[in-house]
Amino acid sequence: GIILVAINPYKQLPIYGDAIIHAYSGQNMGDMDPHIFAVAEEAYKQMARNNKNQSIIVSGESGAGKTVSARYTMRYFATVSKSSSKAHVEDKVLASNPITEAVGNAKTTRNDNSSRFGKYTEISFDRSYQIIGANMRTYLLEKSRVVFQSENERNYHIFYQLCASAMQPEYAHLKLGRSQENNLLFT
Repeated sequence: GIILVAINPYKQLPIYGDAIIHAYSGQNMGDMDPHIFAVAEEAYKQMARNNKNQSIIVSGESGAGKTVSARYTMRYFATVSKSSSKAHVEDKVLASNPITEAVGNAKTTRNDNSSRFGKYTEISFDRSYQIIGANMRTYLLEKSRVVFQSENERNYHIFYQLCASAMQPEYAHLKLGRSQENNLLFT
């Protein structure tokens, strides 16, 4: 299959806008510079041409930009499919990210918001290849982080968020304390 090596520049670059999406739309692989949109276009064309499901695997180290690359791919599909739900599907999938990240992300020595799980996002298309929905699943949650963190690392964000809300009346029954007081679980 096609392999693209991308590097996270840790800043916004003007190479992901709608004009760039339209430049890659309809192009053959290799006609343009390597780009996440070239990979997305090839998958989209193969889906339409062969009427078969396609997969794009986004892999990399912590902080490599996997979530952002997946977001750009979703935006590409939404734009080129001229989906009537263009913004809605992408927005709905991405709106679930803060919840997913609170439960599955933690501070590591390399990244303050490191995913400690994998994500499988399935985008559904109708017979005219327009987006009609999406489904996100998480897997391989790093369970050991619940009871142990290396030095200068933290537990999952959700534990700190719950402790920060300890004084809210609706959480009184949970008997939460400050995260510093629960040093066996939170470091």
